[in-house]
Amino acid sequence: MKFLSLCSAAPSDSDHSSLFVFHLEGNECINKNAKHCGECIQTGAKCGWCTDPDFLKQGETVSSRCDELQSLIKRGCNKTLIENPLGKRKILKNKSVTDRSKAGGNLRPEDITQVQPQKVSLTLRSGEPQSFELKFKRAEDYPIDLYYLMDLSFSMKDDLENVKNLGTSLMYEMSKITSDFKIGFGSFVEKTVMPYISTTPAKLLNPCTGDQNCTSPFSYKNVLPLTDKGSTFNRLVGEQQISGNLDSPEGGFDAIMQVAVCGEQIGWRNVTRLLVFSTDAGFHFAGDGKLGGIVLPNDGKCHLENNVYTMSHYYDYPSIAHLVQKLSDNNIQTIFAVTEEFQPVYQELKNLIPKSAVGTLSANSSNVINLIIDAYNALSSEVILENTKVSNNVTIEYTSHCKNGVIHKGENGRKCSNISIGDEVHFNISVTSKGCPNKTNPEIIKIKPLGFTEEVEIILHFICECDCHSEAINNSQVCSNGNGTYECGACRCKDGRVGRECECSSNEVSTEDMDRTCRKDNGTDICSNNGECVCGTCECKPRENPEERYSGQFCECDNFNCDRSGNKLCGGHGRCECRKCICDPMWNGTACDCSLDESTCLASNKQICNGRGRCDCGICKCDDPKFQGPTCETCPTCPSVCAEHKECVECRAFGTGVKKETCQKECSDFTMHKVPTKDKIPQPTDKSYPVMHCKERDANDCWFYYTYAVTNSTEKVVYVLDEPDCPTGPDIIPIVAGVVAGIVLIGLALLLIWKLLMIIHDRREFAKFEKEKMNAKWDTVGVWKSCRHFWPAF
Repeated sequence: MKFLSLCSAAPSDSDHSSLFVFHLEGNECINKNAKHCGECIQTGAKCGWCTDPDFLKQGETVSSRCDELQSLIKRGCNKTLIENPLGKRKILKNKSVTDRSKAGGNLRPEDITQVQPQKVSLTLRSGEPQSFELKFKRAEDYPIDLYYLMDLSFSMKDDLENVKNLGTSLMYEMSKITSDFKIGFGSFVEKTVMPYISTTPAKLLNPCTGDQNCTSPFSYKNVLPLTDKGSTFNRLVGEQQISGNLDSPEGGFDAIMQVAVCGEQIGWRNVTRLLVFSTDAGFHFAGDGKLGGIVLPNDGKCHLENNVYTMSHYYDYPSIAHLVQKLSDNNIQTIFAVTEEFQPVYQELKNLIPKSAVGTLSANSSNVINLIIDAYNALSSEVILENTKVSNNVTIEYTSHCKNGVIHKGENGRKCSNISIGDEVHFNISVTSKGCPNKTNPEIIKIKPLGFTEEVEIILHFICECDCHSEAINNSQVCSNGNGTYECGACRCKDGRVGRECECSSNEVSTEDMDRTCRKDNGTDICSNNGECVCGTCECKPRENPEERYSGQFCECDNFNCDRSGNKLCGGHGRCECRKCICDPMWNGTACDCSLDESTCLASNKQICNGRGRCDCGICKCDDPKFQGPTCETCPTCPSVCAEHKECVECRAFGTGVKKETCQKECSDFTMHKVPTKDKIPQPTDKSYPVMHCKERDANDCWFYYTYAVTNSTEKVVYVLDEPDCPTGPDIIPIVAGVVAGIVLIGLALLLIWKLLMIIHDRREFAKFEKEKMNAKWDTVGVWKSCRHFWPAF
């Protein structure tokens, strides 16, 4: 039972006016309200019964002796006085699976073992599973019996010709698989009543039309019991004649039933049994017999006289479920060899019949041998476990350990596939009881692989009473002068008697005189309104939460109205008794929330609180406010703090630095907040704890700013400026442009200066020329000399 109580008022004089009770899973042991030890241990595997006569407190009922084991010990019951019987497993027969390489050849079928163990005894305690391992090994050269059941209606005429030589051919092919092979043959047509066949005298002699010569119709014939003579098979099949009927579906289910249940006539051995069912039509099943006036259900018994089924006109066709049961009971694996037209129909039938296969038969059955070999290989490569019917209080779970380490559970845990000869697979089988059966005899169940005769027999014994039940004292004087049986530390009252010691009659439970002794301090409340007055004694009522109990002479005490810490009763380190916490060792305080263990206060230097504080309830109280942390080792304002956390702050804030690859692993011990501007960074006056301001240079040669602090709750907090402060680099374009412009301007200036100088020089020369020209008037020689100075060629 699960429940949720948000708030429950405490009906007491406690200082607490209300109590929060959180979601708990009910204690099945207490919920059972067991009156004696046997009833208690049947509740579940976790339940135990305290046999200590002095275990119960005042006000507690006898059912309080039944509780979970740890709870009983916690409540003060000596471990040696707790009844807790356990289940057990015993292997009674454990013959090893056959290994042909060690056992040699020529083993008889009964000497071959494919399943181990063969017999197991399980003693079950309610709710406690018992398991064992089942081993299966597919034996080499295992004998095979094959019975060929053929539809001899007229449409199968050409098929019969090919089957006539089946015996020796199949013998040869099967000799490659096993040296011990037997084959048999049977045929079927239909029930010998209208409207399935024509009952006119002529048609009863020859149901075929025209000049076709057919044999009289019949339901089923066992033509050849199982034999190792292939030639005999060929001869007898060669003598068979085709027959005929009126409708399309055939009476094959009647034939299959007789083949399954007439083991003696068929000659089945305790080996691999194969039934090949060959037809080119559908089938009649239970209920179809009403068309012929047949209403009696098929009885599933053998009715062969002179190897002919004689009750087809009396019993209806069997149902599919009835066939499944009989085929399984007789370990027969079925191969449906059918034409392609009816392959989907028989594929659906295969899904209903375990360990069966479907093969597509060619139009004239020419491929029947390959079909049988392929179907046999498919069937034998899969093992499926089945068990006989079990009682409602027993469940079986399977887990298969197949080849190549493949493990399946649930319904698929029953089987393994792709098993070759010599392969060994294992199944873990777990059996659980949910209580004791009504019968006292052991229950027997059997588990076997489908299609195999070998099985495991499991004998189930149930633990329904405690060991102390054998020491019970009937009509004990302890139980009010013989009004009950004293067993397992408590009285088991006779009918009509009540009370812890059976001291009252059920008719005297409630009287005014008795109620008076159930009132505390002569008050008006009977049993503090938390119980009932039974025989003048308070029996406290149970709470909705079975973990909570009232106790005391007047039910004035409880185990749930104590101080809490961290939303846990008594801090989770003690038990509540009569509204007072009884603390576990190394715990103290009204709510058991003060630890006396100083190991949590040890610093890395093995000093208590680093020598800078005291250990109070397992928590360091630092004397110097500069030091913080769980062991007073953290100093958030010490100069080394900035350098210590630089790399982690850098990688978390900007994704750079030497720790950027291992940042998540090495730098997750603090909470980081980014702020957009410096004025948003916390100041020492903003907080009640010291704050250290840091300025560090990152991998990009930028400055970043952050604060480091350890809060009052010992949480490390870092505030970092969103953008680092990086130096501004030169503007390249203006510099280049300036250099180019300077070069150009200087060049132009030089050209202008050169041009100016040339102009000045030319003007001086021209002035000098003019002057000398003027002087030429007076001195021709001087002019001539001047000309030669300017034009030496002259």
